Amino acid sequence: MKNATPIHHHIKRAKQKEYLSLLFLRTLGNFLIITSLFFIARTLYEPIKQEALFFIHQLSDKTFVVATKEEEMQFFLQRRNGSDTKGSLSRELNGKTAQVLVPEDPNFSIVIPKIGANARIITGVDTANERAYSEALKKGVAQALGTAFPGEGGHVFLFAHSTDYWWNVSSYNAVFYLLGKLVTGDEINIFFKGERYVYHVVGSKVVDPSEVEYITRKTNTEFLTLQTCWPLGTTFKRLLIFATRVAN
Repeated sequence: MKNATPIHHHIKRAKQKEYLSLLFLRTLGNFLIITSLFFIARTLYEPIKQEALFFIHQLSDKTFVVATKEEEMQFFLQRRNGSDTKGSLSRELNGKTAQVLVPEDPNFSIVIPKIGANARIITGVDTANERAYSEALKKGVAQALGTAFPGEGGHVFLFAHSTDYWWNVSSYNAVFYLLGKLVTGDEINIFFKGERYVYHVVGSKVVDPSEVEYITRKTNTEFLTLQTCWPLGTTFKRLLIFATRVAN
């Protein structure tokens, strides 16, 4: 009977040790699951939100109108500063709910009515400098260094929603999340030095990140390329939208 107590304590300690090990493994497993769900939600939040908004706009037959003249911009800017904090003005137009898009910066901005995109453009961003383009893409759309400006008759290359790692994608500008909705004939507006330049989509292509020759392509006419990561929320591929300028 004298040896029963030590054996009992040994068994009890073994069970406690086993319980603590199971508790640790269970806690670690739950932590990893929660962490994974967090990163998945962080990655997919913006794409899902943008897709939902696009669906709602289509369902409600909402349309977007671009303020094109200086007086129009000033008028809507005044209205915006007084009552509209989202940078646009809702109104009724031909029986549809319309939203007027005022360029973020008349000196250099992009406005795409179909997807409600409206952002300033950061000039001369080095596509080979990760630090430079990462900072630029948090503020707006980037113009690739060495490519043309609107009105120069060359190749204008703009990119947005690029990131260093897939889990960090939501930290960057979401203006190009819906770029894949554009089809042939859709309108893209570039405002540069107070002038409006209109381009129509002529095609699209999904390429590998290594296919950088599209940045330096040569063209005989004024040509616009928009780039974003593809599929949404990843950095696996690049979606390119091609457009040509139409006469004023």
